[in-house]
Amino acid sequence: MRRFIVPALCFISVTLYVFAQESPTGSSSSKSKRNPEPRAKSTASAPSDEGLYRNPEFGFTYRMRYGWVDRTEAMLPLDNDPTKSRLLLAAFEHPPEVTGEGVNSAVIITVESAAIYPGLKTAADYMEPLTELSTAKGFKPSQDPYEFPIGSQTLVRGDFTKNLGQLTMVQSSLVMLHKGSIVSFTFIGGSEDEVDELIEKLAFPSPSKRR
Repeated sequence: MRRFIVPALCFISVTLYVFAQESPTGSSSSKSKRNPEPRAKSTASAPSDEGLYRNPEFGFTYRMRYGWVDRTEAMLPLDNDPTKSRLLLAAFEHPPEVTGEGVNSAVIITVESAAIYPGLKTAADYMEPLTELSTAKGFKPSQDPYEFPIGSQTLVRGDFTKNLGQLTMVQSSLVMLHKGSIVSFTFIGGSEDEVDELIEKLAFPSPSKRR
């Protein structure tokens, strides 16, 4: 079995999100102690006023739900090295620092260089380390990864669930390999139907419609 070293910025972001979701007191005190250090700027195009995020580099768009909050800049590492991994979008139903009673739905999109993973040749190969990281965070695979077409693009999808007492957190990750980069789309919600609805907002327009 091939083994990969996994930096996985996607799961660093998700881990921070899960901690905020499950910790009743964690965010307000930590926020007050945080130093206002300058952060690296995202190289991705920001969501428009209509909540439509466009990424011409990888040829996709994502339309956020009305009223969602964009935390992309806030969740960027101080050194957002574009040669290693990049956080493209981190959007939440409500601010992750605010603890709610239900699952705080989220969409997190990242990109990494495939060169980080020796031996990785297809998007399906990335599912092995992704599944290992998910299970390490308490998620259980719902089924084996499978191909998932969106428009003209075929991605690989992995579905996971995590028990949160009386709640169930559902996570689906879609992965594609594009010109030496791994693009990962992670969707989190309180039900499979909700996650499917979030995925439906991801689109791969034809080149003539990307402008």
